Amino acid sequence: MKLGSKILYGGAAFLIGIYFLFLCLADGKPFLAPFVTAVILSLLMVPVSAKLEKWGFKRVYASLTSTIFLLLLSIGFAFIVSLQISQFLNDWDKVKERMMPHVEQLEQKVYSNTPIDKQDLKLQDSISAKSVGKRALGFINSFYSFMGDYLLTFIYIFFLLNYRSKFRKFFIKLFPDEKKQEVSQVLGETASITQGYLFGKFLLIIFLTVLYAIGMGVSGVSNFIVISILAALLTIIPYIGNIIGFVLAIGLGYVTNGDTGALIGIIVTFTVGQFVESYILQPYVVGEKVNLDPLMTIIAVVAGSLLWGVIGMILSVPVLAIANVIFGHVEPLKPFGYLLGNNSQKDS
Repeated sequence: MKLGSKILYGGAAFLIGIYFLFLCLADGKPFLAPFVTAVILSLLMVPVSAKLEKWGFKRVYASLTSTIFLLLLSIGFAFIVSLQISQFLNDWDKVKERMMPHVEQLEQKVYSNTPIDKQDLKLQDSISAKSVGKRALGFINSFYSFMGDYLLTFIYIFFLLNYRSKFRKFFIKLFPDEKKQEVSQVLGETASITQGYLFGKFLLIIFLTVLYAIGMGVSGVSNFIVISILAALLTIIPYIGNIIGFVLAIGLGYVTNGDTGALIGIIVTFTVGQFVESYILQPYVVGEKVNLDPLMTIIAVVAGSLLWGVIGMILSVPVLAIANVIFGHVEPLKPFGYLLGNNSQKDS
């Protein structure tokens, strides 16, 4: 077979394989999304569980304590956010009064500068109004599905922590004796990278929440606490999350206030936050543990969004970092590791 034919058939087989891989990942979301989330979070909690075992806890109790701690932490955080959102909803009538002039002004610009017809929008609104019942039913189904996945994730975390030695030995036993030490090293690097990334992101979120709250509070932005929490949380999605958080702050802050000073305060606050995060905190808090190419990171985030939605965007970076570690230790896959890694300094 000629070289051109080999490249053609090989490339076609690769594309077909990638297509069916993504198809299986998308169809397997109900099982894979909670399980992969549990794997990532269990790697984060391994040091906590190990510390409890050193203090005399049996592994089953250490794993259970770590899981309950993580569960209570997530519930407490959700409770704080829900309180802020409920306070925002209580002031919704006032917010709506402030927003309506801006919305009407925007509508007039859209109607006058675009081919959109106002009658078409009214027709769409009437059609959508008929489907309110279906959307409400869909919301209820989604809520129960989310709660089921949420609780299932913590069940997975407990068992992954409790039987982590068994899973480690299983992966080592899959390889011949001469590869066992390298496999053990890969597993250790995988856990270290995940722990460093998630803990660093947690510290960044706390810092940015405080920074955003101070900046927007001084600027006179209404509901600055809930805006700060949501904007800081969105930074867990690389690059894209910062943009969404800024747009959210503009929408909930400036539009509801209608004050130019609030707009300037939001812009200055996010500019300072981005500078501090990118050039001071990101290198020293998260460090170089997750050494990924920015373009590959964005592609992974977009692919994660298409596959699993928001949870896919959040999981994309740690999963990509784990894949990068594995690629770096498998000879045929080292070119892919080079592609995923941030080699800008070496290539310059």
